[in-house]
This record gives sequence, C-alpha cells and structure tokens, in this order.
Amino acid sequence: MARFRRKTCITLIALALLILIITVVLKALEPEDPPFGGPDGFELFPDINHDPQIHRDVEKKPEKIKMNDSAQSVRDAELEATLRKYPPPNYYLHAFYYVWYGNPKFDGKYIHWDHPQLPHWDFKVAQGYPQGRHSPPDDVGANFYPSLGAYSSRDPSVLESHMQQLRTAAIGVIAVSWYPPKTNDDNGEPIDEIVPLLLEVAHRYHIKVTFHIEPYKGRDEVNMRTNVKYIIEKYGEHPAFFKYRTNTGKLLPLFYVYDSYLMNSEQWKKLLKHTESSSIRDTPYDAIFIALLVEDKHKRDIVTAGFDGVYTYFATNGFSYGSTQRNWGSIKAFCEDNNLIFIPSVGPGYIDTSVRPWNFQNTRNRINGKYYETSLSAALEARPDFISITSFNEWHEGTQIEMAVPKASQTVYLDYLPNKPTIYLEITRKWGAIFGGERRRWQD
Repeated sequence: MARFRRKTCITLIALALLILIITVVLKALEPEDPPFGGPDGFELFPDINHDPQIHRDVEKKPEKIKMNDSAQSVRDAELEATLRKYPPPNYYLHAFYYVWYGNPKFDGKYIHWDHPQLPHWDFKVAQGYPQGRHSPPDDVGANFYPSLGAYSSRDPSVLESHMQQLRTAAIGVIAVSWYPPKTNDDNGEPIDEIVPLLLEVAHRYHIKVTFHIEPYKGRDEVNMRTNVKYIIEKYGEHPAFFKYRTNTGKLLPLFYVYDSYLMNSEQWKKLLKHTESSSIRDTPYDAIFIALLVEDKHKRDIVTAGFDGVYTYFATNGFSYGSTQRNWGSIKAFCEDNNLIFIPSVGPGYIDTSVRPWNFQNTRNRINGKYYETSLSAALEARPDFISITSFNEWHEGTQIEMAVPKASQTVYLDYLPNKPTIYLEITRKWGAIFGGERRRWQD
C-alpha cells in the first residue's frame, strides 16, 4: 500500500510538472501585444484587407522592420562582395553617358530607339537615301543591337546593369548628357528627372556623376549661370556628384560644355573671368569648365573665354582638328602653356548610317578592338590629365562600349563577334590600368 501511494505521489508530481512546462511554453509563444488590439483586446480593424494604409501599417511592425533591416544588410553585404570582384574605379577615366532612351513599359512609348533617318542637307543627295523613323524593338536607330534590348533609361535594373558594366571597365566617372528641366533634345523627352535615381544607383557602385551640358535652345551666359546654380544646389551634396581638387586646393565640380563655341568668347568671359562683375568665379557656384575643341582657331577663343580645359569628344579620328589624334601632342603643349586641363576623347569606332544613311565618310571600323586600342595609346602618349570615352551608350553613332549582341531580324546589325559582348569593357579596363600606372609615373 505504501509503495502504491509512493507511485501515485510521483505520478502526480510528474503530471504537475508537465502542466507547468506546457503553461510556460504557451505563455512564451503568446505575443506581448496583439497587433490590432485595443486596451481590452477587442479588434479595432475588422476589415484590414480593404485598407491599403493598414497594409502599410502592418509592414511597419517592429518585427517586419527588423526583418527588412536584416535583408537590406544582407543585400549590402552581397553588393560589397560583388564590388570586390571588380577593379577599383579610376576617377581620371570618364565616359559620356546618355539617359535619353525610353520604351513603352517605363515611358509609354519608344524614345530615341525610333530615331528618324535624317536627310542630307543637299536636297538632291537626300533623294538617294531612305527617310522615315525606325520601328523598335526589332528595328532600332543604331547599327549595333544592345544586349539589354530597346531599354528605358528610367528602368532601375538597366541602370544597375550599366553600373556593373562600368565597374567591369574600371570607369570611375560618367558624364551624363544634360538638358535643363522641362527641356530636351530634338528627338527625346526631358531627362533631368532621371538624375536622382542615376545618382543613387551610381553611388552604390562607387561611381561618380558629372554633367555634360548640351547646347539647349537659347543657351547664353545668363541662363548658363542659372543652370549651373541649379545643378550644384540640387545635386552638389550627393556623394556621387563628381568634384575635383584643383592645384590651388579647391574642391570643385567639373562640367563638360558641348558645342561651347556656339557662344562667343565675350559671352563666356562674363561668366568665367574673375575680372567680370557677373563672374561665377569665387562664388558657391564656381566650377571647372571644359570646352569642346573642334577647330584650331578655337584654342585662343577658349583661353580668352576663361575656360579651365578642353576635350575633343568625337570618336572619328580626322573628323575635326581636335579629334585628330596626331594633333593631341601639340594640343597638350598648348594646354600646359595656358594652364588648361587636357582631356582627349577616345572611342571604339564610329558608324551612324542608321540615322544618317549618307554619312559613310565618317565611319571608322572597329577592327575587332584595334581602333579603340590605337586611340587609347595615342591619348596616353599625350600625357593627358583625364581620358574621356565616347561613349558608353551613344548607340545612334555606334560609339558605344556597352555590351552588344548579334541580332537576327529584317534590319542587318553589326556585332562584336568573334569577340565577347564585353570586349570593349575589357579593353577599357586594361588601358585604364595602364593609364593609372603612367599617371603616377608622370607625377613622380
């Protein structure tokens, strides 16, 4: 009997312990605060499925925020690991970059891919060539076909891919083609609104952005000052906004000015000369202004105007005085004599017959990358301050180094075969490394 009572007692104690353990576990699993509970536990939002604001509130719960933060940390770590696979960005290596492309998904229509075939200025010559617009996506206004298809510059995934390609090439700075707000080129739409996203994506990849100011309608010294002020005030504090430390120790933005010769030197002086009362110099909007050198006679005008340097832009060797590679040595000497920055522009080739079907004389064959390498070699011989690349993605003129792919359609496209789609990124990376080493040697 005593043995039975002892067994019963042990059984009861074990049962009590089991009940206690179960109670503790259930209590631990119970949420501290019901997500939509009032002070008495009544449901405050009986129909949350039909209230989008409530859905947003649900997503803001502390548990969700922690999960989002954790996921973002994982993504950041993955990006940093990816970036370590790329060569470091060379901030003395710039590429001209265009954000004027659009497609129906992001822009409601195709933009720039449907570029018209421009007629020759001589009416009789024009009659011998096709006219009309291209019809994307299979027929685009380019002699090559992009690996991303007829993309939109507003597509974040496209910008992401571009930054990856730029980092593959070790390019540190993109010079984005820019028009003032609510203005655009003849074939496009306003693009300034794309700049904030471009800066954000570029920053994630440690790439800097500078501005290539286009010859917008009515450009003069007055609205140039207004627009420079706008750019610096709106974008100047962003970590991806490119600034360069001058010999005097100033950290200043750098602006390329396309077709700068369309304004005369007297107009430019009012903006760029310290002696002028309306000068932008020594103000919060001071910057390094790089003029386009086209003709030999422009050199003196550039000095008189008060520019800080010159670039040559065109990828066609021999097209202009500035783009003729045998002239780069003398242009560099001129720049040294006048305390100017020299930025020769190199390109992988040139062909624009998809939009100017009569312009065969300016075509420059890529020769499987040899034309590009010759251009880069010529630039290095001139010991430039920077090298600019024409271009990352100016598809209409066939100067792109962006990845292109073979395309089978009624339109006959060129391609990079027998090389890979990345061939021009790889050539850029190779010569960027050579330029970096040479530049350090020049400074020693």
